[in-house]
Amino acid sequence: MAEEPLALEPGDRRVEWETNTWSLGPENEDGRPLDAAEVVAAFEQTAAGIRERIRELRFSGVATFYVWHDGQAGRLRCSTGSVPPDELPFNGTYVISDHLGPVVEGFLTDSMPGVVAWSDLADAESHLEQAMTEPEITPLRVWTSSVGTSH
Repeated sequence: MAEEPLALEPGDRRVEWETNTWSLGPENEDGRPLDAAEVVAAFEQTAAGIRERIRELRFSGVATFYVWHDGQAGRLRCSTGSVPPDELPFNGTYVISDHLGPVVEGFLTDSMPGVVAWSDLADAESHLEQAMTEPEITPLRVWTSSVGTSH
């Protein structure tokens, strides 16, 4: 990913998103399960590689490399954007994680990625009543790394 095309367009987040966003499934290319420590090390190396590329491009602005578990798609995703960590392009609530390990482990332990179990749908009426009085929102956990030249 650190060698793939990289777009830093502060005025065009769509171009950045389409060019800089990647995803990873639960298995290596050879079909074996992913190892959390290997995935963490690979993403940290990717962030370092992107940071170096941005320096070489002489981009003088804020840029953030970030990783999150997309539970709906069953994927681990990453992207780079010319925004600070508190302005990432998520529609919902997210929390910045200081450690990448829990984000990766959440992805690797997702037993049914992209699937909602029937048992989770049971008793929907009582869940609806509870949601109307006490909404339960679990924020998306996102690991970030500053890769721009200004912080």
